[in-house]
Amino acid sequence: MALNEEEERILRQIEDQLRDDQRFADVVSPKGLYRHSIKTIRWAVLGMVAGLVVLIAALSVHFMLSFVGFLIMLSCGLVIERQVRQMSKVGLADVTASLRNARSASSRLKDRFTGDA
Repeated sequence: MALNEEEERILRQIEDQLRDDQRFADVVSPKGLYRHSIKTIRWAVLGMVAGLVVLIAALSVHFMLSFVGFLIMLSCGLVIERQVRQMSKVGLADVTASLRNARSASSRLKDRFTGDA
């Protein structure tokens, strides 16, 4: 079904507004799409470390307390697994590529200021 002139004009205006909206571009960029998952994974890794500390520290106190540490680690591992699955292979590739770019940029800055390059 063809659009009339008024509908085409409105559609062009919407496209122009979306093209110029920087906040929208940040949200739908690969970095923005996976921002929540990355934050959740970071907190879950921190939780796994805390669970390991609880597990090791509680071994000398009581085995049930160390089991609580194990349950913390297990739940954090499940959260990590769920978030990675939600990100899918493409999302994971985007995130690792952005991390590599960030590392290479930081090493270039370091080289620039230390005078190695």
